[in-house]
Amino acid sequence: MTKQCIFIINYNSLYEILDEIKENLPFKIIRYDNKEKFNQDNNVDKKNSLIILETQQKIPSIINFNKINFLDLTNLPLSIYKLIEIINIHLIKIKFNYKSKVIINGYELDLNSKTITNNDIILKLTEKEIEVIFYLNENKTKHGVLDLQNNIWGYSSDIETHTVETHIYRLRKKINDKFNDTNFILSHKNGYFIDQNKD
Repeated sequence: MTKQCIFIINYNSLYEILDEIKENLPFKIIRYDNKEKFNQDNNVDKKNSLIILETQQKIPSIINFNKINFLDLTNLPLSIYKLIEIINIHLIKIKFNYKSKVIINGYELDLNSKTITNNDIILKLTEKEIEVIFYLNENKTKHGVLDLQNNIWGYSSDIETHTVETHIYRLRKKINDKFNDTNFILSHKNGYFIDQNKD
């Protein structure tokens, strides 16, 4: 699978930090000295990229990109762990934005119509429910309530942890009621996950 790219423009300090650990990152990092050089690069994969600028005031001068492709890092400082989490969730949202259909354990998730389908049975989902499923499927690990709260609902969200648990409970119940499947989203003491090895 081709790694998604992070384009770091005129933000050398951030590039140097990420460059030191690039072997352990699930994405590629590419540095540009200024927005003019970036705009001149015709080999940029616009559908799979994230742009980080030293200041967000320069966004209008970056050509041919949607707002979703930009990451605002004005709320610094962050730990490197949190920074990578934020980058990963934005990359997932970019994939979510450009893909129309995803197959997950025999289910077809249609991101445009916001439905999940199995054996001609269709269930309508909310955008947040789709984000939860996509996040659990994309990140092959168990995710606790705080992880989901931070990465799906956002770091600045005032949502309470029991609200996240209730949301996941309702989503699992919807899937079970419609498809008679209690094993699509699994619960573990370390968090929620989607079994990647399920036939």
